[in-house]
Parts: sequence; structure tokens; C-alpha cells
Amino acid sequence: MEYTPPAPSGTSAAAHVILVPGFWLGAWAWDEVLAHLRERGLTPVALTLPGLEPDHPDRGSVRLEDHARAIEDAITSAAEGAPVVLVAHSGAAVPATIALDRQVDEVAHVIWVDTAPAADGYAMNAAVEGEEYPLSAQWDEEFEGGSMRDLTDDQLATFQERAVPQPAGALRDAAALTDERRFEVPMTLIATAFPAADYVSYAKEGAGFLAGLLDYRRLELVDLPTGHWPMWSKPAELAEVITTIATSNTPTDDARQDG
Repeated sequence: MEYTPPAPSGTSAAAHVILVPGFWLGAWAWDEVLAHLRERGLTPVALTLPGLEPDHPDRGSVRLEDHARAIEDAITSAAEGAPVVLVAHSGAAVPATIALDRQVDEVAHVIWVDTAPAADGYAMNAAVEGEEYPLSAQWDEEFEGGSMRDLTDDQLATFQERAVPQPAGALRDAAALTDERRFEVPMTLIATAFPAADYVSYAKEGAGFLAGLLDYRRLELVDLPTGHWPMWSKPAELAEVITTIATSNTPTDDARQDG
């Protein structure tokens, strides 16, 4: 489905939107999207996962469990009083899938931003060495592959300046998933760097990072063509998609009164 701007929504309670950035990023990566979401009456929070703080003293000790637990804690903290919409970008998909698996009753909807839910046993990079995985290790590949499409020179400079090395232990660890009810959770995949149809094709061809995609029974695919970093290249458009989903998972004032 190609993205089209939605019509203005009716009065609704503010859903709790939790935004998790991908590799090398902290909560700051969502700043523009956060502003748009707040203007639309939502209650968003962006996470900086453990080890992605600029001054973290020991990234080598950070594991995938630490990332999953941070997302899980955010879900349980937000779940009281309104639905939770979990938004995961890129490499955050693995810990976000684990958190969903553990908190399946608390999540109303998951939005995958140019990524997809992980399969049981999947690790982002089981062969990575050392304690940290810096942006510089992948910058040329990302740039030449079109990942940086639509980013300005200033945005590229900011990315390089503010990027924090990814804890390598979190990349080596594999996801352990046990609750198959996660397959019934409504979710939306916002495809940006390549078309949504390609996600399905690659999943059917056995691409490892998409191995879990076809198991999910309530998945909608949305195309928002740009690069891999739509929170910078198309923040307003991305916020519109999130808003539409979040408000559709939130009861209206009339429904709350009837209930």
C-alpha cells in the first residue's frame, strides 16, 4: 500500500507511543518525529538503549538482554491507562521482538520502520568481533547502497558526529522467543529503503533477517519511499503514518464513556 496522508482524526485519547532507534542512535534521532506526534495529541517517548549513551563506560558488557529489558520496561511503564504502540527502526527489531514476546498482552500494535520482526534464534551479527561496532565500519556500504537517500549534508554530518558505537555483544546474541501469541498482534511494516513487495519476496526466498515476517497474521505493508532513515528524511510523513495507526488503536471519548 502506498502511503497517502490521512484525513484528520477525531477526538481520541493519547496512545502511548514508544520509539526505539536502530544502530548507533539514541533517543535524539526521533526529535523531529516526537514534535510532530505531540502536535497530533499523542504521548510519545523515545528510548536510548543501554550502551548507546555517548558516555557509556563499558559497552563491551552490554548484551541483547539489556536492550530487550529496556524496551520491556518502557512497555510496562506505559501500558497503564492507554494502548501501547511500539515503533522499532532497523536493528532495534531484534530486542523489540523479544520485548513484544514477553509483553504481548500490553502491546496494541507494532510498527516496524524499514525492518521486520525477528525469528526465534536470529542474531543480527553472530560473527562480529570486539566490544563495539562503530558506524564507520558500515558507513561506505550504507552510503553506496542508497541507505542515505534524501538526507542533507547537514544531516549526514550530524549522523557521523553523534553516532555511538553499537555494543557488539548485543549483535552476537540470538533472540529467544516463546510466546506464539505474538503472531496475532497487529503490526505495520513501513518500507522506506526498498518497496514493501520486496520485503515479502526476500522473506519467501529465505533472507535471514526476514525469516519471521511471514509468520505474522495481522501484518500491513506501507510504502514510504525514501532512504533508511525516514525520521530525518521524512519526519512529518512518518509521524502521519504513526499517528493514523496509534489513533486507530485508541478508544474515542464516546467509547470510553460507553465503557
